[in-house]
Amino acid sequence: MKFGFTVPTRGRLATPESITRIVREGEKLGFDFASVNDHIVVPRSIASRYPYSESGDWQGRSGGEALEQLSLLSFLAGITQRLRLLTAVMVVPHRNPVLTARNLATADVLSNGRITVGCGAGWLREEFEALGAPPFDERGRVVDEYLRVFKKIWTDPTPAFAGDYARFDGISVLPLPVQKPHPPLWIGGESGPALRRASRLGDGWFPIGNNPKFPLDTYERYKASVDRLHALAEKEGRDPSELDLAYSLNWTFGSAPPIKTESKPALTGTPDEIASDIERFGKLGLRHLLLNFQGGSENDTLDRMAGFARDVVPLTR
Repeated sequence: MKFGFTVPTRGRLATPESITRIVREGEKLGFDFASVNDHIVVPRSIASRYPYSESGDWQGRSGGEALEQLSLLSFLAGITQRLRLLTAVMVVPHRNPVLTARNLATADVLSNGRITVGCGAGWLREEFEALGAPPFDERGRVVDEYLRVFKKIWTDPTPAFAGDYARFDGISVLPLPVQKPHPPLWIGGESGPALRRASRLGDGWFPIGNNPKFPLDTYERYKASVDRLHALAEKEGRDPSELDLAYSLNWTFGSAPPIKTESKPALTGTPDEIASDIERFGKLGLRHLLLNFQGGSENDTLDRMAGFARDVVPLTR
């Protein structure tokens, strides 16, 4: 199992100094990857419902701040040596696909091949509108097309593409990414369309556990969706074992998750119980686990990370 942590993108810890300390200490503690969230603008008035809370309210609206994801990704490439760097997730329709492919390839080159691209369709209609992105209601089709654009640009020295949302020819977009055939594409989302997209276009599936509409907060629920994903992959003529499995817990590690279930929520309890959960998920094929350790200060955050590395990780090996 490979373990990851989230990088602050807003609030008092979203400074060059705090980010550098947290990320470098995470690397020293033995974590395998670090993730960066994605918002380009924060609308002042939001009617859209946030998918990952019971109330539909989004805490990120307070303060109205967010470091831009791809810029931060390149910053992280320069201050780390070993950590893989994950977009978790990138809202694919927000950015021009040619420019996005160029940015991600550059980050892959500068990091010596350490980029993993978590991809999502997005939930915040008001942000789409503010950015002049393609229509929010067409975002699923946009994601599918843009992912094909990424692959074309990353694998073809003289790419050409003609689609509904992107069209280009006679260009060179070099250098290509270090990773071959391209940086891994992990498809985020818990819904049926997300599973189908992962089975068709993804190198992996990367859901969040606490979506009240599609809860994956227990082993049984996660397994049912993995079984569905594998069946869809077989229909696409793909070997299900080729799809990587990742999992994110969108609540702060060590606190109670927001969904009420009859079974014990995944990765809660004592270190032994958490390690037992990790082992069980690992037998199912899960290989990447993202946790949120962020506290009110650098020290709080690093104490949580160190505690997990000290008390839980050794029990899983």
